[in-house]
Amino acid sequence: MADDTEKTEEPTPKKIEDAKKEGNVPKSQDVSSFVTLIVAIGATFALIGFINTRVQKLYIYYHQMMGVELTKSTIFDIAVTTLKEMLFMVIPLATVVAISGVIAAVLQFGFIFTTKPLAPKLSKIDPIKGFGKLFSMKKLIEGIKITAKVAFVFIIAFYFLIGFSDELKSVIHLDIHAQMAWLKEKIILLAAVMLILFFVLALIDLLIVRFQYFKDLRMSKQEIKDEYKQMEGDPQVKARIKKIQMEMAQKRMMQNIPEADVIITNPTHYAVALRYDKTKESTPRVIAKGVDHLALKIKEIGREHMIQIVENPPLARELYKSCEIDSLIPETLYKAVAEVLAFVYQAKKRGGGL
Repeated sequence: MADDTEKTEEPTPKKIEDAKKEGNVPKSQDVSSFVTLIVAIGATFALIGFINTRVQKLYIYYHQMMGVELTKSTIFDIAVTTLKEMLFMVIPLATVVAISGVIAAVLQFGFIFTTKPLAPKLSKIDPIKGFGKLFSMKKLIEGIKITAKVAFVFIIAFYFLIGFSDELKSVIHLDIHAQMAWLKEKIILLAAVMLILFFVLALIDLLIVRFQYFKDLRMSKQEIKDEYKQMEGDPQVKARIKKIQMEMAQKRMMQNIPEADVIITNPTHYAVALRYDKTKESTPRVIAKGVDHLALKIKEIGREHMIQIVENPPLARELYKSCEIDSLIPETLYKAVAEVLAFVYQAKKRGGGL
């Protein structure tokens, strides 16, 4: 019994789907931050011309205001103009960064819209539970991860900065333009190293988060049994399973039609395909049947494969009602079916078509 209650099994698709509906998803904050950082850098470079234009416009405005008496109205105009220009510069960048954050989340676990995490719960303001979460093992692991990441980034950055400092002895003898070019080169190199480092850390964090997520969702054998029983009793699930089974059966049935010797119709509403293999079966077998649209489809496939179609309304209706797919015809229909097959074989001998 202990084995049945131990959470050793991987979560079922329903368990994962239920967790998503609750807002419980494997989200790596490092991945979101890295994607946002990359997009922010790219957007800054793309908008640098636009930002430069707005800054110049603001500078010209300030220059025009020099010598103007500062009144309440003037100060208000300056504040409004400054705020407006700042918003023009910040809003496009902020919009792109916000969208990148959403995209980073969607890439990790897909698009999910749920308001359940926002629903008020008394347990969320329970000080005892809150204190327990503050000193939980999960918080301890998060603290260790953050400390390790900061220390790792600091060590790498310090290593490169030490290397740069060794070059200062020769750089100080260069002219100002050469010094600025050196500084620009080192800044780009350090930024590239930091981005690669952040990418590696984000990838590691994503793997850890997903591993921990699926580990937390693990189920016991008893939970899987209970879930299966619950799903089995769900009318919607039953209907869906039945629909899938019917679709699969129809697909198999359609694949068997080319093997038929004859298709008996009434002629518009019913169609029954029969196969008679004397070497294997004592009587003909029903390999496909259908009404209305399905009957038309059976006849269409029959024509494609040059199968004889015989109109016999009473026999078609009786075969449809009394025979299941892949079953032998009943003894009461032997004579009628034998007459149809005899007609088909004679037509084939004479070279008759459909």
